[in-house]
Amino acid sequence: MKELEDIIKTKSEIALSKKTVLNVSLTHVNFKDAISNVLKPFDISIEQFNVLRILRGQHGKPTNLQDIQDRMVSKMSNTTRLVDKLITKGFVERFICEDNRRKVEIFITKQGLEALNSIDPKVLSAETELTEILTTAELNTLNTLLTKLRK
Repeated sequence: MKELEDIIKTKSEIALSKKTVLNVSLTHVNFKDAISNVLKPFDISIEQFNVLRILRGQHGKPTNLQDIQDRMVSKMSNTTRLVDKLITKGFVERFICEDNRRKVEIFITKQGLEALNSIDPKVLSAETELTEILTTAELNTLNTLLTKLRK
């Protein structure tokens, strides 16, 4: 296992706060790359996968772009563009609400649900593989500490 200093090729001492931020950032990139590789054969991005999971969580009820955006892991994503791409792939449908013509309702399709059924086990396997070096207690501690850092 390479130390951070070896990865960034420095001999200088790194302040603990900077080392922590760099380690979290580097780990994020590694995790994102691994999950992206799992999703690549399905031709969807991590953000599109996130949208599909949000829509599946609606249990057949419609939602709107703002609700999806509020629940996104990556708040920087262009939700309209993500939904448009998922519509093109047949995973999502968008309808104008009959009661309020200004309201757009978004649903996951049967094809979208089937895609998730294929993708979910592969993503879970990758997530398990990424974290298997840690014990359950270490994973719980890490989650507690990461949550603490976000507050």
